[in-house]
Amino acid sequence: MSGSTPGPLRRVTAVLAAAALAATLPQSAHATNTSADGPPDAPTTTAPSDRATEDRLAAEASLENAEIPPGPLTFGAEALSAVEDAAAEAAGSASCSVSAEEATALSVAPIWPEIVTGEMATPSPMTLSRFDNQEGLYDPAGRDGLFFSPGVGLWQMDSAGFGSDNTAGEAIDSEWVSGVAVPYIVDEYCDALNGGSDAPAARASSWSDWNACSDGDCDDAYWRAINGGITADPDVDRYGGAQPRTCEFEGGTHDCLFVDVADVQGADWWTAPDAGRSPLPHPFYVLRDDSGDSTQEVRVFLGEDSGHGTDVTVTRPFGGDARDFLTWTDDLGLCDTTEGRGAC
Repeated sequence: MSGSTPGPLRRVTAVLAAAALAATLPQSAHATNTSADGPPDAPTTTAPSDRATEDRLAAEASLENAEIPPGPLTFGAEALSAVEDAAAEAAGSASCSVSAEEATALSVAPIWPEIVTGEMATPSPMTLSRFDNQEGLYDPAGRDGLFFSPGVGLWQMDSAGFGSDNTAGEAIDSEWVSGVAVPYIVDEYCDALNGGSDAPAARASSWSDWNACSDGDCDDAYWRAINGGITADPDVDRYGGAQPRTCEFEGGTHDCLFVDVADVQGADWWTAPDAGRSPLPHPFYVLRDDSGDSTQEVRVFLGEDSGHGTDVTVTRPFGGDARDFLTWTDDLGLCDTTEGRGAC
């Protein structure tokens, strides 16, 4: 999920698209080299090097798949409660006249165009981008499934913009992310109204950071939410199937999240191996590390989950775009103290 150069939120959604488009775009799956007199070599991951082309293809893919599938709108019960609470608070302190219902519809409108495609399904808080394919997101050693998905969660928080100061775990946590995304959208709406825009233009302005909103699909979602309501789905939890854990990392104890795409709840089209141009990541842990001079996002692929025989840790400094600022380290793992697994 990628977009244009960010303003404060320009790359929140670093673009998502559908499996239907995958056949028309080059796949970045795993290249296999075959020796003339032996079996295939170990798979390696092909990382494209043309950044501008990759950004453009991701944006095009998002827009081509932004149309919302037919059917009633559903939303995870815990996520919907978090959005509604944040919307009521934002509406109560807004600088323009906006009801809690309108603030809720405004806030969730980008979600379906961004992360639901094919058939209508409940948006999953665990959604990981599948069309960001920039070279800097790949393991430098080319190992299968070691990939740093930059767009994460219901609003596809991306490290190139609004998601630069949060981890994937926080972006997946629908309670945490609602408290960030909802007031931002409501503020943008009010700023546009107060600046002289009419309501339709103000809504469009509030969604301008989401590429999938460019052709009016978010306004469609808005009116579907206003007129038909949103049904709470109890089968999709706060984390969309990701699992909160406690981890020990580098001598410190941290809240962490275990993210395994096999456990996804809700819309799962993106978990198919051929659903996008970027690879699916192996299961990983994610945490925030404040122990050093600066805060960093840490993702850890345990060797027992990836099958690569060693733990691999990838870090990103807060404020840095993952496409440019990742550091990969072998033989550095963590201990999942909740489950007693990893480097314990």
